[in-house]
Amino acid sequence: MNYLKKLLGCIACTTLSLSVNAQEQVQGFVHKQSEATDYVWPTDQQVLEKLDKWQDQKFGVLFHWGLYSVPGIVESWSICSEDVDWISRKKNLSYDDYKKWYWGLKDSLNPVNFNPEQWADVMQDAGMKYMIFTTKHHDGFCTFDSKYTDFSVANGPFKNNPRKNVAYHVFDAFRQKGFMMGCYFSKPDWHCEWFWNPYFATPNRNINYKKDRHPEWWRNYQEFTKNQLNELMTDYGSFDILWLDGGWVKGDDIDLDGILKKARQTHPGLISVDRSIRGKNENYQTPERGIPETQLDYPWESCITLSNDWGWVPNAPFKSPQKVINILTEITAKGGCLLLGVGPTPDGVIEDEVVKRLHEVGNWLRANGKAIYNTRTTPVYHDGNVWFTADKDGKTLYAIYALPEGENLPETIEWAGNIPGGKMTLLKGNKSLKYSRDGEKVKVTLPKGLKNEPIALQFKMKK
Repeated sequence: MNYLKKLLGCIACTTLSLSVNAQEQVQGFVHKQSEATDYVWPTDQQVLEKLDKWQDQKFGVLFHWGLYSVPGIVESWSICSEDVDWISRKKNLSYDDYKKWYWGLKDSLNPVNFNPEQWADVMQDAGMKYMIFTTKHHDGFCTFDSKYTDFSVANGPFKNNPRKNVAYHVFDAFRQKGFMMGCYFSKPDWHCEWFWNPYFATPNRNINYKKDRHPEWWRNYQEFTKNQLNELMTDYGSFDILWLDGGWVKGDDIDLDGILKKARQTHPGLISVDRSIRGKNENYQTPERGIPETQLDYPWESCITLSNDWGWVPNAPFKSPQKVINILTEITAKGGCLLLGVGPTPDGVIEDEVVKRLHEVGNWLRANGKAIYNTRTTPVYHDGNVWFTADKDGKTLYAIYALPEGENLPETIEWAGNIPGGKMTLLKGNKSLKYSRDGEKVKVTLPKGLKNEPIALQFKMKK
């Protein structure tokens, strides 16, 4: 369809929906999204069924937590020697000395208050239904007790704690809450000698040698990466999603086909997210820090931070609950899911300000979630501040008024198209609403005394 070609990428503010980034400065590397016309539908029926179930969930959480959490800096990227504005080093050190300092943070990460049950409680209270946890970011530091490297949380100050295998306990806490489970893994590993070999300098994010001159180094890296992924898919319980980051290394580079074939024997229907790599192993697309311009008719997810960063930073400016609700509403109406980035603190908890904001989001979803969860798109999906979703049968529609921040609910709301027939109700409190029709125009009168927040209406389409 021609309208799909209007999808905007996610690598600059001008290519993002203003509802997300009008007041937010984009920070860090932003993965470019594959083009809409490049999406390849899976042929595995179990994967298709899993994708359909995932599309019901709508709202998930992505945890970035690692060495970068200790000083509260941008995740991994400060050790990448690329001269761009968003890669900055706060310490007055040479590049080599800075890397030594950064690698040395493994001796400082000691999450003495690590409480994955609290993480799961907070996210369940927020109304989230699926989770993605970072087992390894680009810096190569593992939050799981890998047999293939000692560069992990299990080999630092936390090594004598019975919960030193952090990832295992995070996954276990969320599994017990019934979340759909996702494992984040970075294909690049800047700490591994077979990716950034110490014989050469490290000029950028890629391997720092020529594969044709050192094929054995690259084979070693392929084997190392495959071993770690097989380890995660074998020893860390059931998974629904394998979320692979670092698109400058392709899945084909690490024999992702073989890894998935083996993994799906244990995890039937496992969703593969080989981010930004066009083809059969990108089972859903992941526009980052923004929302596609138009409604899309294939699986996708916007990954957006609660603050301005993926990991924890001190004194972070968080999005308001209202903004999160409005973002979730727009994404749902366009056919996607929202993966909200939350950074646990260095000592292993979700900070109070995050808990408070997410609780407010959860309160709204407890009253209005029928308009979000298990819904699908409807052809007329947007008019002004009103977004529309539909039950799977397409007969019941929901109109969500995404109240702009700083404004009050109006006395009436109006839209064109999606003409109701019969009763209309306010989801919160199940109150009947008065409305009028004038051709394709609908005007709804809101009752007085409503809380000043986004509202959701339910109605049947006129036959």
